[in-house]
Amino acid sequence: MDRRERIEDPVEGLRAALDGKQAEMWTALPGLVESFDPQAMTVAVQPAIQGMQENEAGKALAVNLPLLVDVPVVFPSGGGFTLTHPIKPGDACLVVFASRCIDGWWQSGGVAQAPDNRMHDLSDGFALVGPRARAKTLSPAVDTQRVQLRTDDGQAHVTMAPDYTILAQNPAAKVELSPGGDVTMEASTSINLTAPVVNIQANSLSMSGLGGGDSQASFTGSISSTGDQVAGGISQMGHRHGDTQPGSGTTGVPQ
Repeated sequence: MDRRERIEDPVEGLRAALDGKQAEMWTALPGLVESFDPQAMTVAVQPAIQGMQENEAGKALAVNLPLLVDVPVVFPSGGGFTLTHPIKPGDACLVVFASRCIDGWWQSGGVAQAPDNRMHDLSDGFALVGPRARAKTLSPAVDTQRVQLRTDDGQAHVTMAPDYTILAQNPAAKVELSPGGDVTMEASTSINLTAPVVNIQANSLSMSGLGGGDSQASFTGSISSTGDQVAGGISQMGHRHGDTQPGSGTTGVPQ
């Protein structure tokens, strides 16, 4: 029982009533992800703030709030594009509760009538994954000069600097975009492209070994070109053969 209920003060009584009503309104709570459904894009969340409940003796006890299920995850998206990331159990999130029932909208995706009159209810939350408690701050710390997409340990990151340079690197790979328009990609093992058709538009295409030495290329299938091919300084279209003779003999090497 609220002690203010025993006070013969109408203002204090009204304040107690308003406090009680406000306690029934849910706006936002930090939480911890219990599970993630990537197909439905929903999470089950354990609220990270406990509620208070009186026992039979009238003593207030801290208790966990119920598990929030089927909470839609908010990924940055728009214009036909969506930025997604993995969500794992234990990830922190902020659950924002709608002021009205979202079930109708959730089913149809459009403007819909609310099938229930509930307001500011625990059933109508949206999960924004990413808030961090002080004990979970990033190390190394947040870069104060550049924009980054990074792993928590900072070992891999994509960085955009104020001079328009974009750097993406980890211990084994790197992508650089310079202000002049040059793009550099490096990998310690391989770079793989997989597609039914790969198109390259360039005025010239060159290849050399690591460190500038010799390299080799291999193809499975045929090679065709509309122009000449030069091997070892010898033109395929314009070379000449020596030591020719009539009959079944063979020619000399190309020149």
